[in-house]
Amino acid sequence: MSSARRAEQWAGVVLATPALLAFTIFMFVPLVMTVWYSLNRYSGFGRMRFLGLDNYRTIVGDPTFWQALLNTVVLTVVTVPLGIALGLGAALLLNKVMPARALFRALVYVPVVISGVAAGIIWLRLFDPLIGLFNQLLGSVGLPEIDWQGNGLAAMVSVIIVTTWQGVGFGMVVYLAGLQGIPVELYEAGAVDGAVGWRRFWHITWPLLRPTTFFLVVYSIIGSFQVFDVVYVLTRGGPGTSTTFLVQYAYDQGFNQRRQGYAAAIGVILYVIVLAFTVLQWRLDKRRDEA
Repeated sequence: MSSARRAEQWAGVVLATPALLAFTIFMFVPLVMTVWYSLNRYSGFGRMRFLGLDNYRTIVGDPTFWQALLNTVVLTVVTVPLGIALGLGAALLLNKVMPARALFRALVYVPVVISGVAAGIIWLRLFDPLIGLFNQLLGSVGLPEIDWQGNGLAAMVSVIIVTTWQGVGFGMVVYLAGLQGIPVELYEAGAVDGAVGWRRFWHITWPLLRPTTFFLVVYSIIGSFQVFDVVYVLTRGGPGTSTTFLVQYAYDQGFNQRRQGYAAAIGVILYVIVLAFTVLQWRLDKRRDEA
């Protein structure tokens, strides 16, 4: 091996070392520790007691866990396609030449930079059953008011609304980047062949945005399975367990009930679920590329 080649390899190692160290310290080590905690009974104080797989056996018979998992899946199934569709629609609209385009882009993106706690407080006021804007609007048109915090279905709808509202701006920005990366020549060639309007979108824009969509689907699924701060402020998981999600349930078990080993087991299961979704989506997208 030549000295130049060896120097190039060492330069790569040196450049990659900070990222590898950060990954090891902040991701790999915590993951290993979480798996270890999940095999023990631990309250956060004193010594651990090794239980093996007992925490996982307890989870199998825990109805609250299954309710939290169902709620998380429902949130994912609704918010992911809805958020992606709205983000794509906003990107298509704001990719055109129009007055105050930069202002409208900024307004759509603002919810992304608002913290989850602040967003939860804002929407908590809007959903207030007595003085909230939504019930005032419903009353003004003669419709019955909704108990957003006291009704399980209404509480879930409120979480879906807020979660989708927070994610549309990010999807818009990513889709805008994808749209601006499509060569204009393709649209010109398509126009010659009669690809205009809906046909232009379906045969040119949408296929070329597939990698962008794949990224957003994976990102959105991971984000929906990790939802916590907005729900904690907005509903606290209530009423009952109607808006209890996996991360919130793990937080409650770990810090309120002092069952940190059990909470770690929930975290490990959550990690496996998200990993399985990601791998499945990747394999499906790869098969479409091969086809």
